[in-house]
This record gives sequence, C-alpha cells and structure tokens, in this order.
Amino acid sequence: MPAEIAADASPGPGVPEVPMPEVRVLGVRHHGPGSARAVRDELNRIRPDLVLVEGPPEADGLVALAADPGMRPPVALLAYVPGEPSRAAFWPFAEFSPEWQAIAYAARAGVEARFCDLPAAHGLALDADPARRDPIGELARAAGYDDPERWWEDLVEHRGEAGTLDVVAEAMRAVREGHVAEGVEARREAYMRRTLRKAAREGFARIAVVCGAWHLPALTPLALAPPTPSLSGGRARGSACPTGPGRDVPDGPGSPPSAAEDERLLRGLPKVRVEMTWVPWTHGRLAAGAGYGAGVAAPGWYEHLFTAPDRPVERWLARAAAILREEDLPVSTAHVIEAVRLAEGLAALRGRPLAGLSEVTEAVRAVLCGGDELPVELVQRRMVVGERLGRVPDATPMVPLRRDLRDEQRRLRMKPEAMAGEHDLDLRRPLDLGRSRLLHRLALLEVPWGTRRRARTKGTFKESWSLEWRPELDVALIEAAVWGITVEAAATARVRDLAGGAGLPELAVLVERCLLAHLPDALPYVLGRIEDRAALDGEVRHLMGALPALVRARRYGDVRGTEGLAGVTESMLARICAGLSPALTGLDEDAAREMAALMDGVHTAAGLMGSGRWLTTLAGIARRDDLPGLLDGRIVRILFDAEALEDDVAARMARSMSPGNPPARSAAWMEGFLSGGGLLLVHDPRLLATVDAWLTGLSPEAFVDVLPLLRRTFVAFPAPERRMLGRRVRSGAALRSSAPGSSEAGGAEGADCDDGLAAGAVRTVRAILGRETGGRP
Repeated sequence: MPAEIAADASPGPGVPEVPMPEVRVLGVRHHGPGSARAVRDELNRIRPDLVLVEGPPEADGLVALAADPGMRPPVALLAYVPGEPSRAAFWPFAEFSPEWQAIAYAARAGVEARFCDLPAAHGLALDADPARRDPIGELARAAGYDDPERWWEDLVEHRGEAGTLDVVAEAMRAVREGHVAEGVEARREAYMRRTLRKAAREGFARIAVVCGAWHLPALTPLALAPPTPSLSGGRARGSACPTGPGRDVPDGPGSPPSAAEDERLLRGLPKVRVEMTWVPWTHGRLAAGAGYGAGVAAPGWYEHLFTAPDRPVERWLARAAAILREEDLPVSTAHVIEAVRLAEGLAALRGRPLAGLSEVTEAVRAVLCGGDELPVELVQRRMVVGERLGRVPDATPMVPLRRDLRDEQRRLRMKPEAMAGEHDLDLRRPLDLGRSRLLHRLALLEVPWGTRRRARTKGTFKESWSLEWRPELDVALIEAAVWGITVEAAATARVRDLAGGAGLPELAVLVERCLLAHLPDALPYVLGRIEDRAALDGEVRHLMGALPALVRARRYGDVRGTEGLAGVTESMLARICAGLSPALTGLDEDAAREMAALMDGVHTAAGLMGSGRWLTTLAGIARRDDLPGLLDGRIVRILFDAEALEDDVAARMARSMSPGNPPARSAAWMEGFLSGGGLLLVHDPRLLATVDAWLTGLSPEAFVDVLPLLRRTFVAFPAPERRMLGRRVRSGAALRSSAPGSSEAGGAEGADCDDGLAAGAVRTVRAILGRETGGRP
C-alpha cells in the first residue's frame, strides 16, 4: 500500500530524536483519470512541501513553465542528444495524467517539484530493456477480463476516488511479488531511491512521490524504513531512509536495497550530453497503438472521464450527437435519450457499475448512427482518440530553427493541427504563395508537415496540400537545425549539400524544388552543377531523366533566374537525339520498360520546347526491325499521335501481329502501343479487328504465355473504355466487316449504328449549328 510515515516516529534508544519527514508514495497508472483525481485530492489533503514526479531530472528547470498560461496539455518533455537528434525520448503528459496533476499542484501551491527517474543522459546511452510486462493486462486476465481497459474502468474509473491509490498499490504488489528488477528497470528504481534519500536529507517535512504503481513496491519499504539521524550538519531534520554515513539497513524480508547497493548499481553508467524542452503533443500519440509504450487506447474518453465526472454518459452521447449534426446527420434529443437508456441497460446486463466506452459506442452505433459504421468511425476519431493538440509557451527553450518556424506560422496564419486538413492554395495570392514556399522549404528539410495532393483544378497557379502536425516533426526540426537558424537559410544549405553529390536527374529535380521553395541563393549553385554535369555525362539515360524537370522549370520564366536553362536544355535534347538510337540496342525487358518511361518524359519535354528534332529522330528509329517490341510499339504510337508516322498504322500493327512474330513480342508491341489509352481501339474498328484476329488466332499454349502481358495492358484502361471495347468485341459482325481484306470494311463504321437512336442527337447538333431540324438526318 502507499507508504505514509508519522512525523513523531522515534529512532530508538540512544539515538538523538530527529524529526522525520512524512513521505507519501502514490503509485498510479500513467494517464489514468481515476489516478489523476486521486493524486490531486491526496496532495490537497497532505499539502507536501516537495513533490517528486517520475521523469528525467534534467527537466527540473522546465517545471516552472507548467504554470505559464500559454502551456496547455497534452505536452511532452523531449530529451535529445545534440548532433544526434535520432537519439531522443519523450515523456508525454495529458491533463488527466497523474504526473501532470502533481506538477500543476506544485505550481498552484508554490512548492518545489522535481523529477526523480533515471536521468535521460544515462537512459539514452543505455540499451533499452527487452519487452516490458503489462501489469494491467495481467490483472485483467486474472479477474476474468479479456479487455484490460474495461477492467480498469470497472475497478477504478467507475467506483469513485476513495481508495483508488490503495487498490492500485495492492494490485501491483500482487503482480510484482517475486519479481526481481534487472537492467535499466533496476537502475531507474535505484535512482528513485537515491533522489528520495537526498530529499529527506535536505530536511523537507512532507514529501509526496508520484510514480508508476509498478515501481511502488521498490520505494515503499524505503519510506517505511526506520529513521537515521543526519550527521551532515546541514538543514536536515530527519530521514525516511537508511542513509546515515556508515550505516545501512540490514537485508531482510521486505527491506529495500541499501544506499551502498544502489550507489554500486549506478556507478559507472554510460552518459551522453542531452538537452531538454517541452513540445506539443497530441491525443492521437497518447493512444496505445501509436507506438508509445505507456499509452492508453482511448485518450479522448479518459479526458472526458476526468473533466466531466458528473453524468459522463449523458454528456458523452450529447457531444456525439452534436458531431453527427455537424455532418448534417439527423440526430434528435430523443435519439440521445434512447442511446443513454441503451448504454445503461447494457451496463446493467453485463454487471458493470457504470456504462463504459464499449456500451456508449454500441449505443452510438445502434441509435445515433442507425447501424452505419462510417459515422461511428467519425465519432471514434474525434472523441475516443481525440483531435487535441497541446501548446507550449513562448518562453519554452527552442532551437532557433523551431522559433523561426513558429514565427512564420504566425505570419502566414498557419495554425498547426493534430488532424489532417485539406488546404487549396492559389499562388496568385501573396499569402498562399508564402504558405506554399514554406511547405516546400520544410519538405527539403525532411520536415513533412504538408503532403502534396493532386490539385482539383488544372494550371500551375493551384496547389493542394494535406497538413498534419505530428510530435515527431519537432525532432525533425532539431535534426534540421544543423543547416541554419531560419527555415530559408536551412533549406538553402540543405540544397547545396544535396547538389554536391547528385547526378543529372537529381539535380534537375532540385532545380524544380528550388523554384517552388523560392531559394534564390541556392538556384545558381544548382544550375552551375547541372552545366558541369551535362558537359561531362555522356550517358543518354541520365540526360533523358534530367530533361523533363529542367523543361518544366523553364515555364517559370526569367523572373525566377532560369535564363540559363534554355541553352542547357537545347544542348541536352540535341545530345539525346544523337545518342538515342545506339542506346536502344540490346535491351532486356526491364531496361526496355525503363527506356519507354524515359522516352515519354522526353516527348513531353520536347513538346514544351517546341522542337521538331525529337520526332524526326523517332521517325528514323521506327524504320529499324531490331527494336524490343515494347519500344517499337511505343514509338509507333508517339508518331501516330503526332501525325508523323510514314506508313499506315493499321498496316504496321498487322505486321507486328502477324503469325511470324513470337506471341510474346507481339504482346509487348501491343502494350507499348496502347500505353497511352484504349480509346484508339474504340474509335478505330480496323485496329480493334486486327487485335481481335491476332488474339483469336493464338494457340491455347501461346495465349497462356501472353496472358500476363495482355492483362497488364488492358487493366490500365479506365473502366468506361473497357466497357466500350467489350461492346465492340461482342458485335462480331462489326469486327468481321472491319478485318483487313474484308469486302465489308468500307461500311464498318456504320455497321452497328441505329439511325432511330441517333436521330435525337443529330437533331440537337443541327440545332446547335443553326440548321433546320426537320426531317430525318
């Protein structure tokens, strides 16, 4: 049970009477609202003059910030190793965390609060313990529960505050019986005992220790140990632990390790230099499924239980109804009343003292949502987990880069939010342009606050972003702080570093990103690197990979400093055209597929440049008969779409589909030709008839061999195109009349046309054109 020592305890005969501090060890569940209420009430009752809280002692200087009006939980202490931000650790606190209530009490009462866990300097230098035990789960299973959260609610949350700490302590003693702490766990508890002994020597009269209930058995015997007079001559008035010089408590049943044993365990621990700060946290990151070991499954529900102890079920369901109404779902007061009745009825049937999360969720599903899971998921996301994002005050220690980002967020009116939100930016507006530049700069620094989405409208002046602030981004900012003290300066330095060892394709992408992020000091350096690389790099594939991004960058015009790109891109295109034909020789399937993608990119870039050199080059290559089928088909399609094909496309397809060609090559040719879409087959019956004749003429074995290629080709077509092709294929007469050599080929296009069905459309078209609509078309 939690330990409490009477202030008038006597040290025994022959020892001078020394006032002994009253020590109260409060074993809690991390982020348990019942424990939080109990700790708050107990601290108000005993009124300690020192509060010790489980956490890193390096943060003692940050405790006072908890009283700042700008501090709003959930927040977390962040410890990181300067220069190695990947070595970091978080200590999260929510309003319903017992530790936060202890810190808040100290701030209100004007008493000192300290952290008593193993320093982060040691914890980040030590290897983590193996998988830890789940005492809540063990207790729940022993009580016959398959859900630990439900067991906790029944035992603690729904039975009031009286005796909560005693119940938890007794349960943890039972679970931990026979357990021997080892590794980091043993060192953590040794340091807690050392901190408690030190506080007792300093002469505090009433000490409260708030720690996880799992550690309580390791501290309670210490608090109950006989007092030892202080021989240090300091202000000590007594001790709750056996720490007098030259004196240790003998080992025995229930005795804690001696001070000497703890010192031996803590001696020689590895250590690193760490820095601490407060960072905002989210309820989503408090969830057990978010990778935080001491998390809870339903932080939003627990916050509700803590902040609304009066009629929690009614208030919860009323909030759920309000959320559903915001989505224009019909939820009335009568629905809420019936939902409350259902939740309470389910709790009574299940023998629970009060309706818990499972009961109110079933009531929401059955009554408020009518069995529809989609609105239930909305309630779960917004209420059970919650959308709350904490806030830290301006006085919080921050790396300069983080402070500059905060200032930019305020200037651009971009408030960090815990839940993903969609934002459409119009780059013609200065405010939205500034927002876009900030997001692109953060992306260069690998701080992905925003994720680009496909814009709802066409044009380069629109951008769509999905913004979601996650606590991990604070660590990413610390890591990026090595590049500069402002976001712009850091992004510029980062680009220059990336450009140092980048190839041509990567440099071309960097040019585009520099323009989007508006980094005028980085762009000339990257352009210089491109000129140097392009002059020395004779690999055609590298030039082809770099050209599209550079041509896209030219669209921004000279106002962004891209005047040097015109000469570079023209020179690169000329070199690509000169070296393309040799580069297409001897390619295997994977290399041919990669080359086809590069050719598509160059074709688009050449179109933007207005150059005819590219099509002339492809027309010359199309005469070759040794090309891989995929590339041959792709080149024919590009030339056909550009009306630059020297012969008839149907004849070219017929030759490629002739029985003299291996079926695999014919299928690859078709894939290359049709990769631009299937509408060509829909509107050209001759081509469709050629493909149909080839397919129906394959042997069963050959068809099985080419089926994967065919499936890959046709599955890429949009569903409407596939449906139209299916209708064409089912019209066998149309295909026969369109087949090469058919005497009916000339009338193929009207073979399946119904004049009666078409009459209405024709009349409409004639009316639009201003012609008479009378009579049959």
